[in-house]
Amino acid sequence: MLRVFAKAQTAKPPASVGAPPIKEQIIHFINKKMPGGLPKKTARALLDIEDADYVPIIRNPQTTTSETEAVFYFPGCGSERLFSQVGLATQAMLWHAGVQTVLPPGYLCCGYPQRGSGQFDKAEKMITDNRVLFHRVANTLNYLDIKTVVVSCGTCYDQLQGYEFDKIFPGCRIIDIHEYLLEKGITLVPQGGAGAGYLYHDPCHSPMKLQDPMKTVKALVGEAVLKNERCCGESGTLGVTRPDISTQIRFRKEEELRQGEADLAVLTGTAPSTPTVTKILTSCPSCLQGLSRYGNDLNNGLLEADYIVVEMANQILGKEWLPQYVQIANAGGIERVLV
Repeated sequence: MLRVFAKAQTAKPPASVGAPPIKEQIIHFINKKMPGGLPKKTARALLDIEDADYVPIIRNPQTTTSETEAVFYFPGCGSERLFSQVGLATQAMLWHAGVQTVLPPGYLCCGYPQRGSGQFDKAEKMITDNRVLFHRVANTLNYLDIKTVVVSCGTCYDQLQGYEFDKIFPGCRIIDIHEYLLEKGITLVPQGGAGAGYLYHDPCHSPMKLQDPMKTVKALVGEAVLKNERCCGESGTLGVTRPDISTQIRFRKEEELRQGEADLAVLTGTAPSTPTVTKILTSCPSCLQGLSRYGNDLNNGLLEADYIVVEMANQILGKEWLPQYVQIANAGGIERVLV
């Protein structure tokens, strides 16, 4: 309903010289709708692991023992509270990889949003509290010998690098879930995903650090993937604090998306007149939200934004992977250790 009023603003974004009037700011905020159809419950609520007094250890009791490799997964707010399918897909793929997954006790934020908005004292308090808690977790679970900290968000990655995890879990490293799956040899290429055709949006805070992100993406989903340039406009809290600037950024990003759709049609041999879903993958929860805003404006509403690890879960584990994973995890796959 509001798209009619917003069209003039998105077609010719006005210049941003200082904060705009409140009425104009509101239109900027809603001129591209927020994503819908989100999970009704968080990942922790589905697995009944919200109690902050317990550390959840998720593993397949049939294929793992206390000697099996264990990883510490820090999901962050975006992968756990907002897009909980991302956190669940990460857990499901780690289950598929045959490792034990240790989660933090309760909901935790890494502290980057507070630091980024200038609340340095609050950020430092959160970081200190988190580090103390992680030391307690490490002492409690010292028998697991955790050597890998897995993340599914580049912003969390950047913040956690300052946590000195190598002093918490001696000798450990931080790695993105996608690079970890590639290390384990888990890709879409053997599953027939090589020719599917994707666009890839590389986040400003890219979590892939081991090599050029496009090399990792192509190794995971196949060669039929094109990088889509430019910032999505969400930029963490920018879309909320200065939506007028986000409108300008999205105007340019929309041009890149239109060109990307055309280039992908050529790459995959799809006729331009054939209405097909164009899937754009990313590896950042904020970018997933930002890219979801373009769905109604491109390709007759057939642009679909998704996470790489979610797409891999769909292809490798099947379309019903989420309820199936929740069911098997709740059926004896979760150990709760008192901190």
